[in-house]
Amino acid sequence: MAEYIKSIRKLIGHRPFLLCGTGVIVYSKGKVLLQLRSDNNCWGYHGGAIELDEVVEEAAKRELFEETGLMANSLKLFGVFSGPEFHYVYPNGDEVSNVDITYVCEDFSGELISDNDEVNKLKWFDINDLPSNISPPERKQLLKFIESKK
Repeated sequence: MAEYIKSIRKLIGHRPFLLCGTGVIVYSKGKVLLQLRSDNNCWGYHGGAIELDEVVEEAAKRELFEETGLMANSLKLFGVFSGPEFHYVYPNGDEVSNVDITYVCEDFSGELISDNDEVNKLKWFDINDLPSNISPPERKQLLKFIESKK
């Protein structure tokens, strides 16, 4: 968790706040790379909170690298997602109203490394055979992406 978010949580506890984050859907040869998240034990794409004064695209690249070991050579903006369906309560009780700026990455390099406190496992999934337990804050974006590939 980013230091900024930790400092806000110290002030407000578990109460909801507006969280601006970014995510990256990694796509190659009809497959998406998903991570099994350690916080809710659901599959999702890669991303996290944007730090204070951080450029959004740089945050996306940073999060992708931290969670997978992959470096994004280029990113394409997929969409900005917000609204009531992106309100989420994490298993620890922290509540957020998410604004998610989602990118697609088809041009990347590096080797997969899932040695991270946030990621239990990394796995490539065929876009027609996704796991059923997609992380709720990422479900709509991921399904919209899959639909765009059909």
